[in-house]
Amino acid sequence: MNDQQRRDDGMAQRRKVLGDAWVDKSAANKNSFNAEFLDLITRHAWADIWTRPHFDHRIRRILVIGTLVALGQWDEFRLHVRAALTEGGFSPDDIKEILLQQAIYCGVPAANHAIKEALAIVQELDLLKR
Repeated sequence: MNDQQRRDDGMAQRRKVLGDAWVDKSAANKNSFNAEFLDLITRHAWADIWTRPHFDHRIRRILVIGTLVALGQWDEFRLHVRAALTEGGFSPDDIKEILLQQAIYCGVPAANHAIKEALAIVQELDLLKR
């Protein structure tokens, strides 16, 4: 596969996982400083990894959300939680289960913050069960 095919495949995966609105917003913010980075992640993260056949998107989303909790990368965490809820068919209960698992393996402080961040998204999307 050549670089252009990777860009095309990566962009298709990125849109499928994150949604058109997010990708369009990101593309609108592309400039001479970040263009090469965006190209790198499109070709490698989105094309080379997200198109691999072994794990489906649901499992990959779970892995990403859990990893972002472990790393404390809250901007990316919010992005992927929102995308899982709006584009990936996840329910708030799915997110809650990921975070309960991460509480044991990443620690309560990380999971406590993740619960706060995820809850804000669930409330914003009006998905909270009463």
